[in-house]
Amino acid sequence: MTKNNTEFRNDEAILDVQDKPSFQHWLVLSIQHLFTMFGSTVLVPLLIGLNPSIALFSSGCGTLVYILCTKAKIPAYLGSSFAFIATMQLLMKDYGYPAVGQGAIAAGLVYVIVALVISKFGSNWVDKILPPVVVGPIVIVIGLSLATTAANDAMLHNSNYDLKYFAVALFTLAVTIIFNMFLGGFASMIPVLLGIICGYILAVLVGIVDFSSVAQAKWFSLPAFDVLGVNYHFKWYPAAIITMAPIAFVTMTEHMGHVMVLNKLTKRNFFKKPGLHRTLLGDGLSSVLAGFVGGPPTTSYGENIGVLAMTKVHSVWVLGGAALFAIIFSFVGKISALIQSIPTPVIGGISFLLFGMIASNGMRILVDNKVNFELKRNLVITSVILVVGIGGTYLKLGDFQLTSIALSTLFGIILNLVLPQQAVSERKN
Repeated sequence: MTKNNTEFRNDEAILDVQDKPSFQHWLVLSIQHLFTMFGSTVLVPLLIGLNPSIALFSSGCGTLVYILCTKAKIPAYLGSSFAFIATMQLLMKDYGYPAVGQGAIAAGLVYVIVALVISKFGSNWVDKILPPVVVGPIVIVIGLSLATTAANDAMLHNSNYDLKYFAVALFTLAVTIIFNMFLGGFASMIPVLLGIICGYILAVLVGIVDFSSVAQAKWFSLPAFDVLGVNYHFKWYPAAIITMAPIAFVTMTEHMGHVMVLNKLTKRNFFKKPGLHRTLLGDGLSSVLAGFVGGPPTTSYGENIGVLAMTKVHSVWVLGGAALFAIIFSFVGKISALIQSIPTPVIGGISFLLFGMIASNGMRILVDNKVNFELKRNLVITSVILVVGIGGTYLKLGDFQLTSIALSTLFGIILNLVLPQQAVSERKN
């Protein structure tokens, strides 16, 4: 691999997709990604009543499956999906995990079926329905729609404003920015990890870290796998399949949005190589695997994409390393509990920067492609996507819900297809 091979290499990256870091650097860079995704990945099972170690295990295995399916060409991490939470909570209450597991498998199989269809008939339609004027605002929405989550993590304690929490978040943000801007060499690749460590130390000093779970945790703890057909008498749960399978079409739009961001960061077109069918296949098989071992469905994580944007370390080896650590730590109770003890303001402070990085890359797409906002068409498409997505608009029909990101993507695609290139008042006589 040479620097002159611009088709396969992004010279702006410190480590490009196929670049392999030294062993010592690999360890630290991978742990940085592990810390970044850990909070969200274990939060989902906690909200629905599952074992967090199972979610950690399934996310690591799912990420490795994704890397295998995409021929190790796409740097992405797959963690627990938030899109299914409401439905999974209902299924857990009425039927228990067996129903959730079948729903996760059904959702994953929807991905697999769509991937097979795209493999057969191609994905050229992606460029037609997702031009820069649609992609840019969608990427902005992906970043800014998470702003409320970052703010709540940074400021709230038990749903109440807490100045101590906010101070820790601002300190974490400040030191991360300083590390990112003023450090050189290897240290410039790990500003997120350094920021988390410094924020954690301050959180310990001000007394907002709870070590009780660390003290109670065992060094070795086997995750409570709930493999289908082993821990209970198998039976079908049609309600789970019917309610969770359609949500896969919603998460697909978010999946494609994340691939768009990665395209921009790495200066590649992953829709064509290795192909959209491979990215969907990897995502789908990851959820199928999660359903079999007892975890929630998985999806690609914006937090880790934010780390890629900030550090310019795009190596798939680093993401694979994070996946391996997730699997290992799922068996080490003390380490899992220690990472889980990182308080929310530390994660919130980091998120201010990470989610903003994602949104900024959406603006770069518009600028780099010289989208003409003197045309009313472009203004209309961008305006609708931004307000629908950032405003938190959603459509709910029973247990089926279109999130703001999915709904804004749908509106953008429709407007792009139906609006003329020029308004009547802009046409030349």
